[in-house]
Amino acid sequence: MNSNKYKVLIIEDEGNIRHFVKTILATNGYQVVEAKTAAEGKMAFMSHSPDAVILDLGLPDGDGMDFLRLIRLDFSTPIIVLSARTDEKDKVAALDAGANDYITKPFGTAELQARVRAALRIHQQNMNRSLGGNKNFQVGDLIIDYDTRHVLIKGEDIKLTQTEYNIVALLAAHAGKVMTYSEIIKEIWKWSDAGSVKKLQVNMANIRKKMGIRPGDNQYIINELGVGYRMNVDME
Repeated sequence: MNSNKYKVLIIEDEGNIRHFVKTILATNGYQVVEAKTAAEGKMAFMSHSPDAVILDLGLPDGDGMDFLRLIRLDFSTPIIVLSARTDEKDKVAALDAGANDYITKPFGTAELQARVRAALRIHQQNMNRSLGGNKNFQVGDLIIDYDTRHVLIKGEDIKLTQTEYNIVALLAAHAGKVMTYSEIIKEIWKWSDAGSVKKLQVNMANIRKKMGIRPGDNQYIINELGVGYRMNVDME
């Protein structure tokens, strides 16, 4: 994505990490805005209107979760959490609060670039749809026709149940973002009980089988173990 016009805000108090991330992004043509604290991050967000935010959670003047919740009150800007917190509970909390993605430190250069590309691309696609653009979802050879509620792979109609289609359509609507178990269950079934996660996993196993996804393969749908699922948008 060289010579692009995207602007990314980095909110990170560790100078070496902030400089590393800035170098990665700038080398690939992104405009970069930096902030070292939550307060600076809020000011920079309002002043520069970034296309995406890379957010550390452990900031010197507060928790990055507070920034995340504040921004999500009014903005859909992609937010990628970059944190040393590796506990699944922290990941789920950030994703449930509205983060589009969660990367743990240490991280790879290629991974960071791919996550930023995916977040920006799907955000743009969603904006296009909201403005009356393409009514179908497509990534690789997967197409979802929302008008007919059909899912096609390489032109072949995949026979999904109503619930299975709803799950796939939900993941596509938030493609590139990790949808936690609780988010999916709330949207699909509207209520949760002790067996809800197992019910979701059974439905997902059926979906993956019908799509021809082999165990351990990340084609179309990525299984974020212990957290949730993500529609893969980096298949091109």
